[in-house]
Amino acid sequence: MVALEQSAVTAAWKGLAGTIGKPKAILCISAHWVTRGTAVTAMAQPRTIHDFGAFPQALFDMQYPAPGDPELAHRVRELLAPVPVAMDANWGLDHGTWTVLVHAYPEADIPVVQLGLDAAKSPAEHWVLGKALRPLRDEGVLIVGSGNIVHNLPAMDWGNPDAPPYPWADRFNTAMLDAVVEDNPQALIDFEGLGEDARLSVPTPDHFWPLLYIMGARYPGEKVRLDPNFIHHKSLGMTSILIGAD
Repeated sequence: MVALEQSAVTAAWKGLAGTIGKPKAILCISAHWVTRGTAVTAMAQPRTIHDFGAFPQALFDMQYPAPGDPELAHRVRELLAPVPVAMDANWGLDHGTWTVLVHAYPEADIPVVQLGLDAAKSPAEHWVLGKALRPLRDEGVLIVGSGNIVHNLPAMDWGNPDAPPYPWADRFNTAMLDAVVEDNPQALIDFEGLGEDARLSVPTPDHFWPLLYIMGARYPGEKVRLDPNFIHHKSLGMTSILIGAD
């Protein structure tokens, strides 16, 4: 629903885009494209995917008609070699991508490519792929990871969006953000070591994996900005992490 809203969160996303400026292209790693093997969207005009149900028609009517970038897709494959990367012509832009970009870059005039999350890879392997993508940043490409550090939908308190987070959610979110600020990727890779806090905060890893790509693409010593940074409905993390805008 954030795609339809005008709020402090969406204003922050717009502000982040203003800080970053207009990139040559965007590579998005979305929690909502989990694949067998690594894949990248390689079509010239990706479709807007409405990969959800039971929401207002206005959300299904939304389109984000950004062009694709087959050349960038092939560059991603080149950088990730020898890991095989499938050139996908079927997926498109899912809501992990366009609900953010519709606020950050509403003109939809920047080419967008999505990278699939290989379900068979370990957290360390996802981080390594992010590191391999680091040169894209020097080529004018904005790398976006779209997910949530804390993502437990069954535990959400739907009637109290601004209620204080569960203690386990707060502890896990704080530990992970401390690791981000301190540039300690190993703590993020080993997130499951936090036991029950990790199990409750990350019941499935798909929403956590995008952060590992962003940390992999980070240059040593780069500063971090956290804004906004809160937990919604007690168990849904809403932190935006900006790295390297300076």
